[in-house]
Amino acid sequence: MSAPPPHDGPDRPSADAADAAGPGDLGGALRDIADVPAVELVSTAALHLMSAAAVKCGLGEDLPGATAEQQKDLAEARVLIQALAGLVTAAAPDLGSHHAAPLRDGLKSLQLAFREASVVPDPPGKGPGEALTGPVWGGRGAGRGR
Repeated sequence: MSAPPPHDGPDRPSADAADAAGPGDLGGALRDIADVPAVELVSTAALHLMSAAAVKCGLGEDLPGATAEQQKDLAEARVLIQALAGLVTAAAPDLGSHHAAPLRDGLKSLQLAFREASVVPDPPGKGPGEALTGPVWGGRGAGRGR
C-alpha cells in the first residue's frame, strides 16, 4: 500500500507555487550548495544537532507556554548527542584541529550537561556518544578531564 501524497500546508509549498518557481530556480539552489565547502556543511549540521540537544537537555530559553524544563527530553537528547558524536568523530580527521576542536568541546559540554540533567547518570563510558569519544569526566564530583 502506498503512502498518500503529501498535502499542501504552511511548511510545504503548494504544487502551483513549485511550478511557478520553475526548474531554473532549483538549479540555482543546487549550484549554491555545490559552492559550500564540506567543512562548513559539517559544522552547520553539527551546530543544528548541538542546538537541539541543548534544548532537549533543558538548557534552552524559557518560551511563552514552555519553560526550559518543560522542553527537556533526555531520550531525545541522547539520540541527538549520539548522532553528534558520530558526525564529529567521523569528520574530525578531515576537518583539521582548527575546526574539529570547537566541535569536540561542544560535544563534551553537551555530554556533561546530559549527565547533570539525568536523575541517575549513566556510568562513565556509557553516556550518549561515549562509545565513540571515550568516557567524559566532569560534573558531579568528578575532577578529571577527558
